[in-house]
Amino acid sequence: MSLVSGTKLGPYEVIAPLGAGGMGEVYRARDTRLDRDVAIKVLPANLSSDANLRHRLQREAKSISKLSHPNICTLHDIGHHDGVDFLVMELVEGETLEQRLIRSALPPEQALLIASQLAEALAAAHKIGITHRDLKPSNVMLTKSGTKLMDFGLAKHADRAPLTPTLTEMTQEAKLTSEGMLVGTFQYMAPEQLEGKEADPRTDIFLLGESIYEMVTGKPPFSGKSRASLIATILMTDPQPMAALQPMTPASLERVVRKCLAKDPEERWQSASDLASELKWIKEGVQESGKQPPTKIKRAWGERWIWLALVSILLAGLTATFLRRGARPAAATWSTILAPENTTLAYFAGPVTVSHDGRKLAFVATSAAGRDMVWVRPLSGLAAQALPGTDGASNPFWSPDDHSIGFFSGGKLRTLDAAGGPVVTICDVAGSRGGTWGLNGTILFASTWGVLYRVSSSGGAATAVTKLDSSRGELSHRWPVFLPDSRHFLFSAANFAGGSAESASIYVADLDSGEKKLLFHARSNAAYTPGSILFLRDRTLMAQPFDERRLEIEGQPFAIAEQVQYDELPWRGVFSSSFNGVIAYQGGNTGTNSRLVMVDRSGKEIKTIGEPGDYAANRISPDGQRMTLTMLDSSLRNYKLWIFDLSRDKRIRLTFGPGRTQFPVWSPDGGSVAFASNLTGTYQLVQRRSDGTGDESTILQSEISKYPTSWSSDGRFVAYNTTAPGQNLTELWIVPTSGDRKPFAFLSGSFNVGQGQFSPDGRWMAYGSDESGRPEVYVTPFPAGGTKWQISSAGGTSPRWRRDGKEIFYLSADSKLTSVEVNGSTSVFQAAAPHTLFPVLLKTGASRLDLNPTNEQISYDAAPDGRWFVLNSPPVGSPPPITLITNWKPEPAQ
Repeated sequence: MSLVSGTKLGPYEVIAPLGAGGMGEVYRARDTRLDRDVAIKVLPANLSSDANLRHRLQREAKSISKLSHPNICTLHDIGHHDGVDFLVMELVEGETLEQRLIRSALPPEQALLIASQLAEALAAAHKIGITHRDLKPSNVMLTKSGTKLMDFGLAKHADRAPLTPTLTEMTQEAKLTSEGMLVGTFQYMAPEQLEGKEADPRTDIFLLGESIYEMVTGKPPFSGKSRASLIATILMTDPQPMAALQPMTPASLERVVRKCLAKDPEERWQSASDLASELKWIKEGVQESGKQPPTKIKRAWGERWIWLALVSILLAGLTATFLRRGARPAAATWSTILAPENTTLAYFAGPVTVSHDGRKLAFVATSAAGRDMVWVRPLSGLAAQALPGTDGASNPFWSPDDHSIGFFSGGKLRTLDAAGGPVVTICDVAGSRGGTWGLNGTILFASTWGVLYRVSSSGGAATAVTKLDSSRGELSHRWPVFLPDSRHFLFSAANFAGGSAESASIYVADLDSGEKKLLFHARSNAAYTPGSILFLRDRTLMAQPFDERRLEIEGQPFAIAEQVQYDELPWRGVFSSSFNGVIAYQGGNTGTNSRLVMVDRSGKEIKTIGEPGDYAANRISPDGQRMTLTMLDSSLRNYKLWIFDLSRDKRIRLTFGPGRTQFPVWSPDGGSVAFASNLTGTYQLVQRRSDGTGDESTILQSEISKYPTSWSSDGRFVAYNTTAPGQNLTELWIVPTSGDRKPFAFLSGSFNVGQGQFSPDGRWMAYGSDESGRPEVYVTPFPAGGTKWQISSAGGTSPRWRRDGKEIFYLSADSKLTSVEVNGSTSVFQAAAPHTLFPVLLKTGASRLDLNPTNEQISYDAAPDGRWFVLNSPPVGSPPPITLITNWKPEPAQ
């Protein structure tokens, strides 16, 4: 780039470079007269003496100045300063279509929207005799307000109609490109351009067809190993059908693009205006039902009924022949897939996920170093590939074209190309209970508690899709799964009615209306495969016959496989299915069971606490003699609290009855335990004497769930996490334990914050926040707040204080228990550099670097003197492999 920041071009001051190509450099600049930011295009210094290129820049100005359209970049001014010719254009914020396609193909609806806007832009240019001649993804800008067609540097004037003189009108120049010269970019050129023939508006239609093809499939329609082979391909070869690369491509769009890419211009669409109308019609059909509108379907069928009749007769004859010969459908086959070498399958990070076309698996595996990452394995090969940038990932799910993967990490919903590439952050998420990606670019997802949300796969604000049914005591909607039409979806609704069969239900709902229909009761997630809904019942994988047209179940469910992995905490089975009869699941129960292990400061095991079981929270008492346990009661199918005496290896039960009791914290004297109980539906703050005497008493009750994190040393306050109504962000609140008990927000904002821990002297609060873009541990004064000090470096969660207030422990991003020496004796908090104690491997797999209270509560705790720790560790032994069923049909075993 030849211009530096601060360079003056007349009234314009250069701020920073935006990009450069062979024929121009573009800078962000400030118009000092109108006080606005603009884009300035200049010739590179080494080309500025070329008269032809200067004329080309002038011609671009002439072309743009005659165009006024919302999908074409606006020209503001032209100028010449100190030997520099330049154009001043509208500053377009966003990314180019080329940059967007690096990540993945586009959902059909988004591709159709961009294509129709480009067609309208071309129609406006063609109307006044301008042919662009260089339409390609790098010349298309995607903005929040719509698509912008850029760079008319190679535009051609046909002079079809008189043109009104404009600000940039210039004397007609001789042709800057002679007959037979190639103008454009080789991979995005029409046959007539490669042959050196005259270009016209139908040339732009060919180029638009190439861009639509690439938007839908993620690949250019023509490619070659050399320039010569590429030219030959464009001139002589038809591209592979889009449906072969993207099975969900509407047939009507396939037809439109095929006509755009006709070799002979006479066989293409003859006007961009007609093409724009056709694209709009297809887009409306995709939005309404994912199918073509009935009127044109009837017309198309009317033209082909004779052929269809003949084909039907032929198929009927072939079918009869096969039946007479006793032909049978191919039998389902079962196989196993092991985790990648030196990894284990991370059960708590979500089930293995089959792509829609049944060709690939995505799953989360934990490395020997404790890193959770998304892996992708094609079923046609033997090797799985880890996707960089997915550390701490959970619950992966596929895009509708199976080119991209969505996942959750660090309190964010993110996406990336399944073949690898940059990770894109979509929105904030308070925890994770699954996601699904529809054809229209809509992603549905669930946070830890509450309703389902929708968000565009290109990012933006998330909005609620479902509503909790208070009459059923619903607490959570989770595990959404789109049906093939991308309009209807399955999900699980949990109401925590004890351990009864009706404590969770499977619904089907309409994305547009929000209406839902109860299908059946099951404490499980659901998966769709043609003709059936899969779910778990007592760890048996079941298939419920289902008519997706009427959205109704049919007949009785039947068993597919037994002893399937099941996680009681989020009510999720470890299974998945494709749209063509491929099922994957994991057996055994090693994922949900864990060991409570006492270790010293080097990580050396001192002893095991109790027997292996399905444990959640563990908190050590202030005197270090006891600890609270959250353990699954198999008879009630709910988590209950126990008190474990560490010196005598004895335990007593603290909570009974229906409902879940979780997230325990000790009172400063160890005489009571505060915890969350969902007996009334949402989680309320409750306390009980730690010796088991007396009844439970309520600290705070409201319609919003609350998860206690710490009890102040003077006994006056309890800190807790919650989610604000209508928000999807975790906040840190405080409730007094006496008086009017009116709670107040201590830390909240446009980011997740939680895991608050009072310092032993009550003057400070340690907490986790992802305000920097990833979770880190901070300390701030209590109750004043305001000033804060960052304790962790390179990521951290789950802070714990040493009893004397001189040390803070936390879990680092690379799954290590970390120590920081601190001094809070003055008004200015002091913290030394973090020091690694030892690597940890927890029940959740890696340290799960996010602020989800469910993940935080099943991690670890530190002894009061900091000399030992209790880890909630996975069981010893290798977890079972993935079981794969191919060619499965929804038929009960005989």
